[in-house]
Amino acid sequence: MYSKGKDPLNLIITGVGGQGNVLISGLIGRALVRKGYYVTIGETYGASQRGGSVISHVRVSHQGEFSPITPEGGADVILGLEPVETLRVLGVYGNPKVNIITNSRPIHPIAVLSGEAEYPSLDQIKEAVTKLSQRSWFIDASDIALGLGAAILTNIVMVGSLVASKLIPLTRRMFEQELRESMPASKLEVNLQAFEKGIHAFGK
Repeated sequence: MYSKGKDPLNLIITGVGGQGNVLISGLIGRALVRKGYYVTIGETYGASQRGGSVISHVRVSHQGEFSPITPEGGADVILGLEPVETLRVLGVYGNPKVNIITNSRPIHPIAVLSGEAEYPSLDQIKEAVTKLSQRSWFIDASDIALGLGAAILTNIVMVGSLVASKLIPLTRRMFEQELRESMPASKLEVNLQAFEKGIHAFGK
């Protein structure tokens, strides 16, 4: 549950290039600004834009703006679009009180596909994430998105689960309004469906 006493609230969204975490950080940020919060967003990128690591820092405050990058060990919530990237961010920005919501489907980097590196099993990732966080949830967001016909909807499914968690002061109505304001008409309905399915997937 969102703690009103925590200021700023530090949300980190992590994934790989092409998954759309920069898009959802902007949607979340604008939805919160509409409700009177101060929101500072910063991004860091890996070596390549598509397939490389992408981290979005969303810092939410009642008081004012903060620096755009979360201090090491300072995350309150990590929303992961890719499980190993979630674990990587947890190692730098995590702490015993951090809460994790992550997609369960991996995206294997080139080094893994070529046999130069190994990707840990999902069980290994779950064990590590559980040990390093206060609470964690693994969502089959990619499967849900593919069921709607587009893997890119994984990011919106994950926002649905984030809203359902009540870990940040973002409500269903706030995010739906932002989707209606931001999405072209041709894409709105499927994004609303993905968001709704993410809400229902949380905690299952």
